[in-house]
Amino acid sequence: MAANRRRPLALAAAVAVALGAAALAVPHASAAEAPLKDYELTWGIKQSYRAYVTGMAAGTFTPTDGATQAADNGAFTFTGGTGSYDSTTHAVRLGFAGSLKIASAAHHFELTLSDVRFDSGAAEITADVTSNGTTQNDVPLADVTVTREMTGMTTTLTKEAATVLGSASYEGAAGDPLTVTQKVTQSPTPTGSNSTSPTPSSTPTPTSTGSGTPSSSPSTTISSSASTSTSPSATVPASESPAAQGEIVDGTLGWGVKQSFRTYVVDGVAKGKVTASGGATQATGNGAFTFPDASGTYDTDAGTLSASFAGAVNFKGHEDNGSYGLDLTFSDLKAELDGGSGELTADVDSLGEKSEDVVLADLEADSTELTVRDDVIAFDDVTATLTKAGAEAFGGFYPAGTELDPVNLSLAVSEDAQLPGDDGESDNNGSTPSSSSSSGTTGGTGTTGSTTGGVSGALASTGSEVPLGALGAAAAMTVAAGAGVVVAVRRRRTA
Repeated sequence: MAANRRRPLALAAAVAVALGAAALAVPHASAAEAPLKDYELTWGIKQSYRAYVTGMAAGTFTPTDGATQAADNGAFTFTGGTGSYDSTTHAVRLGFAGSLKIASAAHHFELTLSDVRFDSGAAEITADVTSNGTTQNDVPLADVTVTREMTGMTTTLTKEAATVLGSASYEGAAGDPLTVTQKVTQSPTPTGSNSTSPTPSSTPTPTSTGSGTPSSSPSTTISSSASTSTSPSATVPASESPAAQGEIVDGTLGWGVKQSFRTYVVDGVAKGKVTASGGATQATGNGAFTFPDASGTYDTDAGTLSASFAGAVNFKGHEDNGSYGLDLTFSDLKAELDGGSGELTADVDSLGEKSEDVVLADLEADSTELTVRDDVIAFDDVTATLTKAGAEAFGGFYPAGTELDPVNLSLAVSEDAQLPGDDGESDNNGSTPSSSSSSGTTGGTGTTGSTTGGVSGALASTGSEVPLGALGAAAAMTVAAGAGVVVAVRRRRTA
């Protein structure tokens, strides 16, 4: 598979204008490749990555040599695309001019993407990547779900892309949509031609080969909890019914913040550490956090609760001579629910600047009811969705609307209540006290990636699936007339 990604295609031009050209008159051989030129490729890599670079990393994107970036930290466009279309395999191969420099002095990285290429047969985007003065050619950045129109194509970031971007969490994540179009309309199509105008503004029509609009969420959230507590909607015998309202005397909040963020800090380019303190603990294996000592109030009739928790968690990374480009602390966490919906707030300290009671996430529980069983209120796997204020707290690392790790609540309403984990059983984070590090630190170094990967299918399997969005008028004429023009895009072996 890896060899297929990097197979060299010789740059050749064998033009047979005369019908009797014996050099190309090989029985059953295909000479149905047509030249393509004046194409543009638009791709944003990944929206959350762009937000991270210009936000938390205080970095920049600098497109040069004809490449551009859309306003408001938008997608990138590479121009001057040339290549070929093979009417036999329906493969479109294009190489583009322009380069993109990505740099952050605060987080100590600088890399350049150039010689961006799209191959519909291999269903991938590649680029030359220069980092620390070393250039690696034809690095596969994303797998592409190719469509006939070649607009809004779904992309999936590769393992190599995760290495380039500096975080293992990007591997397999949905990238931004990819569009390949011809910049200018070529000469008018003669009467009888079946070609279709490649106007960039044409509306894409999704086909069975893939979706035209991929998901824009950051890396898939991996739940770090294994719920074992009783459903909050369980019926309570009348003889055991507690007061309808009162004080919360103890309890825990289990939350991993976001698994991909923990990975980025400890195992990614941040090469940092995570520290739980003030009574908060973290499960082993860079797992989720437990915040203890709940206090607050509840009202089962109104379906409301408000609980505050002790402890703090600090994320620190991008160290340079004792200074950190990332230093983020969440403390004084509070969860509020009203009819199953609510908010998760915390005090946020980022690089020494503290903001109190920041609403980090909107909460949504499976049940709208608030029920006490054995003097305990329990909610498991409460969905947490990042707010705009929360996105700012992360420095733009994730956009508002991103799903964070789920929240688990175990709240005691009497001194005699036994919370999950009090007797050594698994708590709401799937960990026992022995598997957590109280006020401990989790740290590690960055990961390195290899250049491996598979190859997806061709653009289409039948002659009826000609890539209409890719063919200009001149190219369509060439294919229709059967001219023996063979132009292959130059590909290089990885250095």
